[in-house]
This record gives sequence, structure tokens and C-alpha cells, in this order.
Amino acid sequence: MNVMTLPASSPTLKAKGLEIVLSDGLPHYFNYYWLRDNCPTSFSSATRERSFDIFHLDAAPLATAAEIVGDALEITWVGEDHVTRFPLGWLEQYKSVGPRLDPADKARMPWFGDHYPDVPRFSQPDLVRDPAIRAQWIEALLVEGFAIVTDMPDSDEGLTQTATLLGHIRPTFFGHYFDVRTHINPTNTAYTAAALELHTDTPAEEHAPGVQFLHCRANTVQGGYSLYSDGVAVANDFKKLDPEGFKLLSEISIPFYCEHDDYDMRSRQTVIELDQHGEVSGLTISQHMLDFLDLDQALLDDYYPAFCRFGKMLQDKKYMMTFLMKAGECMVFDNHRIVHGRAAYVAESGDRYLRGTYVDRAEMRSTYRALVAEGRFKA
Repeated sequence: MNVMTLPASSPTLKAKGLEIVLSDGLPHYFNYYWLRDNCPTSFSSATRERSFDIFHLDAAPLATAAEIVGDALEITWVGEDHVTRFPLGWLEQYKSVGPRLDPADKARMPWFGDHYPDVPRFSQPDLVRDPAIRAQWIEALLVEGFAIVTDMPDSDEGLTQTATLLGHIRPTFFGHYFDVRTHINPTNTAYTAAALELHTDTPAEEHAPGVQFLHCRANTVQGGYSLYSDGVAVANDFKKLDPEGFKLLSEISIPFYCEHDDYDMRSRQTVIELDQHGEVSGLTISQHMLDFLDLDQALLDDYYPAFCRFGKMLQDKKYMMTFLMKAGECMVFDNHRIVHGRAAYVAESGDRYLRGTYVDRAEMRSTYRALVAEGRFKA
């Protein structure tokens, strides 16, 4: 904690809070409830949770005295045998309204069709061995949304080990894992040799999984090139070209479905996803899982042209990376940002086998914070 220059004057007690001059020389107001609830002694260093229950106070918290002692503010409370001591440097973090600093809230870097040589690459044994390299990997996923893990073990366990470096395996209605290879009775276009259009996975789920892993175990067929586009890059450009269309796609939810013999999954999603800053954070789009659009037919006069215009942009060579996956590589990408697909291939020409799974984005961000930031409530 940095030691700051001490305020020249003592805190001023008011009816519902106090005022204190901080390092900028200006008075800042803090509510008594907030001060009492966030007393450093209110938190357990073992559980790192709040152990104090403000609901148990008989009356609203009220300071009987407050003074600067050394580099801290000390508050004595009416009706309690308790003194709260706040380091002044700690109070500095909360003098302005807003969420606390989040190291996982990274600015996204859009990328385009020529990005493949510059895709961040990480060796799987290095990720397992070194937390610092693991943090670099997650930062690349936060910023670019896409990375390639090399030197993967040729085993089911290798994928599990890699995915759980980010968080817990996130099951979908397909199960904990899925195998992409040609099936005799396919339940998904991915399980055929046909071309697979650019899409995000499982849009029919209310909350689709956030991070996808595609581990290439074999790829010796003719064709089957992988296709990837950055939804952030496309949506940002779409907003400039068609602001009204962008508004429709980012504000109006449309239906998606996934139906077979023993499941009937449905959801409503906006095609373009915005984050808490109003910036594009991703997409939900899949032509083969788009349900009948149930919007007003007059609204569709504007919605469908915008939807098709955006879909064509996603497939433009300006944005689309095209490459051949190699055995021993694992594509790791943000399923809410990166659209992916595949060119058709000749099933009889060789072997093509990908094994996939998911982890949630929130777990990935949690892991990153734990790797790069100090905990707040350690003893």
C-alpha cells in the first residue's frame, strides 16, 4: 500500500456519513453504512468472504468520532465496542464512483483474414508447467479471442488437462465432450463431410459456453480447411457501414433452436453482443440453428437485409482466416466472439478427427485474475 500525504484537516462527521480530504486536496464523502460494512475486520482471511452481517445491527451505523492516526482513518461507532481502521491509500481507490479495477477487462484487438501467421501459439507442456505462460495465454484469449496450443498429447486426457487450466469443463446438451468426425446418422452438420458455414456453437442454449477447445487428433483428408473470422472486427466495421442495421442486430433478439429425438433446446439471442462499456464483445449466429424468425413481418423488411448484409461480411475474405489444422494442435477461442466453420472434404480420402469441449468465459477471467492479481483479504 502506498503511503500518501496526510490530509491537513480532520474528517467532518455528518448525519449519514463523513467527509475526508484525500490526496487530491478535495473533500470526499463516504456513507456510514458503506464504511461499517467494509471495515477490514468484516472479512475472513480464511474464506475471503464478508463475515460481518450488517443486518444484525440494531440501528443505522453512526460514527461518534473519526480521526487520522498515522496513515489511516480511525472511526469509533455509536453503540458498538468497535473501531474501524481504514488505510488512507485504500480509501483512495473508492473516492470516485465506478467498479473496481478488473485486470481481466482487456481492450479487444480486432484481427483480419491475414492474421494466421501472427496467431498467438503456446506449447501445451509449457502451459502446464509455467503459470506465467498460462497468464500470457489467457491474456491472448481476452485480447484476440483466438490462440493455438501446440504439442498436444494424443489422448482424451490431454484435452481435459488443457481445458481445465482455464476452468471447469462446461457441459452442453451434447455432453461434456464432442467428437467431430463423419457419422453414419449425424445429428449435427459438423458430423458430416459437408461444408460448415461460419457460426458460433450452441446458440440454442440460454447461456452458450464461452471458450471452445478443438483438439485436432488427425487430419489427412482432402479439403476440410478451417475457417475463422473475428466477430468483433466484422461488427465494428458493420456499425460504420450500417449503423441502423447494427442497432437492429444488437438490440433485437431472435430465436435459435436445436432439436432431435431426445432434446428440443430453444433460446433468444441478439446477433451482436455488447459489453458493459457498450463495445462489441461477440456474436451469436448460426444459419443451421436459426429458428423461423418470429418478428413482425414489417420489421423483417429492415431486419432481414441487415442480417444478410452482416452475414455476407462475416464470409468476406478480408476477415476470414483459412488454414489446415494439424494433428497435435488445439484451437482455443472465444465462442461468443470468433465464428468458425469448415470447407467440405472427401471423407474417404483419409482420417479427420477433432475432439472438443468448452469452458465458460467467466471461469477463464477468474483464472486470469488469480494468476496476475493479489487477493484483497489475505491475512
